[in-house]
Formats: sequence, structure tokens, C-alpha cells
Amino acid sequence: MSAFDIVLLVVVLLLVVVVVGAVLFGVRTLKRLSLAPAPEDPAFIAEKDRQEQSLAALRTAASEANSTIDVAKSAAAAARAEAAAAKAEAKAARAEARRVLDDARAEADTVLERAHKQAEADAEQLRATARRSGEREVAVLAATTREQAAEVERRAARMDERERLHTEEVERLAERERQLTAATAALAAREAALAERERTLTEVEEQRRRELERVAGLTADAARAELVESIEGQAKREAALLVREIEADARGSAEQRARNIVVDAIQRVASEQTAESVVSVLHLPGDEMKGRIIGREGRNIRAFESVTGVNLIIDDTPEAVLLSCFDPVRREVGRVTLEKLVLDGRIHPHRIEEVYDLARQEVEELCHRAAEDALVEVGITEIHPELVTLLGRLRYRTSYGQNVLKHLVETAHIAGVMAAELRLDVPTIKRCAFLHDIGKALTHEVEGSHAIIGADVARKYGESEDVVHAIEAHHNEVPPQTIEAVLTQASDACSGGRPGARRESLEAYVKRLERIEEIAAGKLGVEKVFAMQAGREIRVMVKPDDVDDIGAAVLARDVAKQIEEELTYPGQIRVTVVRESRVTEIAR
Repeated sequence: MSAFDIVLLVVVLLLVVVVVGAVLFGVRTLKRLSLAPAPEDPAFIAEKDRQEQSLAALRTAASEANSTIDVAKSAAAAARAEAAAAKAEAKAARAEARRVLDDARAEADTVLERAHKQAEADAEQLRATARRSGEREVAVLAATTREQAAEVERRAARMDERERLHTEEVERLAERERQLTAATAALAAREAALAERERTLTEVEEQRRRELERVAGLTADAARAELVESIEGQAKREAALLVREIEADARGSAEQRARNIVVDAIQRVASEQTAESVVSVLHLPGDEMKGRIIGREGRNIRAFESVTGVNLIIDDTPEAVLLSCFDPVRREVGRVTLEKLVLDGRIHPHRIEEVYDLARQEVEELCHRAAEDALVEVGITEIHPELVTLLGRLRYRTSYGQNVLKHLVETAHIAGVMAAELRLDVPTIKRCAFLHDIGKALTHEVEGSHAIIGADVARKYGESEDVVHAIEAHHNEVPPQTIEAVLTQASDACSGGRPGARRESLEAYVKRLERIEEIAAGKLGVEKVFAMQAGREIRVMVKPDDVDDIGAAVLARDVAKQIEEELTYPGQIRVTVVRESRVTEIAR
């Protein structure tokens, strides 16, 4: 019995109990009615009506219970029918499963049988393939065996031939040995004859020497000494002539090679130069800022100048002030200080001191970063930190308008190119050239030449003697003794003397160019004169009828000599004399 059947049975039993209870209650009510008082009593009548209503309700409940029982019975019958149908379906499913299992077994037997047959066919095919392969291998082995047998026969034939040749060679060697024995005997006889002849020649030579000594009145040693002295003098003269020729050739080739090396170095190192002076300009947002910079009764400007050490010039220039100081680092610190004060707007003595400290730290960091960048660009890694600080101060130092730190970088590159061309120690020479102006960072603080000051500083911080000597000798305060010092001088001259690197006043520049043209124009036969390349070259056009080729050479030399005597200029000036003949004819 299923759970559903049990539930239905319990419901039916409960309904039966309810119906029986209702029937018993109705019976008791009827008995009470039969024993009740007379119908004329209203209470009795009301009680009777109530009991009749209750009886009617009980009958209604009984009828509902009976209908519910009928429904439950019909549901139970339906459930039993469904259970029977489910059992039938399960039985049919089991039958279908047995049929499918039987079919699967039959199909598996069929597949297994086909697999056995296929395996037997494959095995037979493999056996046939192996048989054919074995036959081919047997054939190959047989052919190989035949080839090896033929090779053995050929080797045997070659061995026989070699043995025959060996026998013939032995016979030839025996014959040659016999010939050598005969030749040895002949040589022995000839040596004996030669020894006898040599002894005879020795006696004759001795007699000749004694006769020569008797005739010349000199011994053999004296004659030898005189001959050696004569040959030695002649050799010295020839050697002197040869040395002179070699020196002339070497001087010409060395000058040309040096010229090529310098030109190549300058061409390969092309850097920009920024001309600077002792005055910096700071632009203001408005002219009213000038009053705030000056302050009440000038207290702000006095405090600024006393703190920074920079002269602040406020004139009629619109929206600009000038800062003047011979020390470029102090001038830059003052410029940054004033710029920060203008941007901040709060300008008073205490604020000036605070901003000055910040600006000094900022400029020191900029200097240190500039020195590190220059060291990286040059390729120098190991250097004392104090030297790095001094190099950073050169970021704001100029020499004739040329920035010193950029000049050091350019000089190091030029020296490195020259050293590479000459196959010298490139890192050492670049280090010498890069540090040669290190003393300029202290010339405002220490008395003396910057070359000597730089050499002392380099020696103090552990630089090598080659570097120290190159620094102290680059302006000939000390005579240069090493190749490093010479190349440092040359690279310094190339960097400082090239056009545009250093500047001079416009008036002096114009006067120098005018004087150069006047010197050349005053010569006889000159037609036109042009000063070119910022005064580095002068071209002189002469009249071909008045000046011949030899006269042109003499004119160029005279102009160059007069320029050397009268003018002062950096680098050199090339004088080019152009003599040109033109003939024009018209074809009609």
C-alpha cells in the first residue's frame, strides 16, 4: 500500500467518526425532545427550534461528509488505477530494456566478430608487407655484399700495384745510394784539392800583405782604421742628408695631418653657444610692481640687495628691471628670488630672506644637475663630488660671452676626436680637456690664474698628474711636457677661436673689418676687397694687367704680414688674392 492510499484511508476513517458522532448527537436530541415540557412554553419552543436547526446542520454535515467520502473513494479508485497503469508501464519498460539489452549484445557480438576478421586481415597484410620488405633487404644485402667483394678485389689490385711500385722505389733508392756514395768520394777528393788550394792562396795573400805593408809604409790595422774612418765620414754625410729629407717630409706631412685632424674634430663637434653678460633682465606683469619692489622708503630694494648681493636697477624701461652682478651664480639666485617674489606678490624683508634660501637651493640643484648632464655627455663617470659642485657653478659663468660649461663639453669632444685619430688614450685626454677651466669657478674667491687654481684644485681632489699638468699648462703658465697638455691647448683654441664662439663689441668688430679692408685696398694693383666670414677671410681682387702670378703671391704675403703686425684678433685670417683674366668677343 502506498502513502497516498494510507492518507485516503485515514481521511475516510475521520469522516466516519464525524458522521457517527453527528448521528449520536441527533439521537440524543430526539430523546430530549420526547421528554421535553409542553409545547406552549416559549423557551421550549425556542430550544426546540434551535435543536432542529442544529439537527438540520448535522444532517447537512452528514450529507457533505458522505459526498466527501464518495469523492475520497473515487480518488482512491483513480489512484489505484494510476498505480496499476504505472505498474503496467514499468513492466513494459523492463521488457523494452531487456529487448534493447539483447539487441545490444547481439550487435556487440557482430562487431566483435567483424573486428576479429579485420585484425586477421591486417595481420595477414602486415605479414605480406614484412615478407616483401625482408626480400628487398636480402636483395640489398646481396648487392652490398657483391659491391664489397668487388671493392676488396679492387683494393687487392691496388695493394699489388703499390707493392710493385714500392719494389721499384727500393731499387731506385739503392741506385741513388750508390750514386751518392760515388759523389761523396768525389767530393772528398775535391775538398782535399780545395784545402790544398786554400793553403796556397793563404800563403800568397800573406806574401801580398807583407809586400803592401812594405810599399805603403802602413800596417794592416792602420789601413783598416783609415778606411773605416773614411767610410764613417761618408756615411754620416749621407745620413745627415737623409735625416734632413725625412724631417722636411715629416714636417710637411705632420702639418697637413694636424690640419686635417683639427678640421675633422671641429666639423664633427658642432655645438651652440649662448652669449651672456653680467646683466639679467626680469619682465614684470606691470609697472606698478616696481613700487612694490622698492617698498616704503626703499626698504625692500635695500633688503634684496643686502641679502642677495645683486644690484637691482629700476629705470624707465617699461615692465622690466635689471639685475647686475659680476658673479653669475649670485645673479641667477637673485633673478630667481625676484621672480618668485613677483609671482607670490608678498614682498617684504622677511619674505625676501625666505625666498632667497629657496632660490639658492633651487639654483644649486640646477647647477648640480647641469654638471651631471655634462659628465654624462662627455662620458666621465668617476669624479670627486666637490669637482662636480665646481663644474655646476660654471653653468652660469661666461668667458668673452661663451658659456664655460658648454665650452668644456665642446673642448672635451674635440680633444677626444683628436686623440682617437692619433690612437692615444681617449678617456684621459677628454678628462684633461673637460677639467682645464675648472679654476674659473673660483677666480672670484681666490687670487691667481685660473689655470694654476684649477691645477691645485684637481691635485687636491685626487686627479692624476697628467690631468693636473694639462690644466696648469693650457695657457703656458707652465711649459707643456705631455701630449695630453698639447692636445688640451689645441682643443681649447679650437673651441674658443671658432667663429661665433666668443664675442667682442660691435664697434671693435666693425673697426677691425674696416682696417682689414683698408690694408688690402692700399696695395698697388688692388681692384676690390671683401672681408668675409666675420673677418676670418679676406678676398682681394687684383687687376690682371698690373699684377702677375708672382706678384699675386707677394701681395698675399704682404697683406697677411701687415695684418699680423697691426691687428689683434682671435684665431687666424686667410688672405686670398684672385687674379682673373676675361676676354669677351661677340659673334655676329
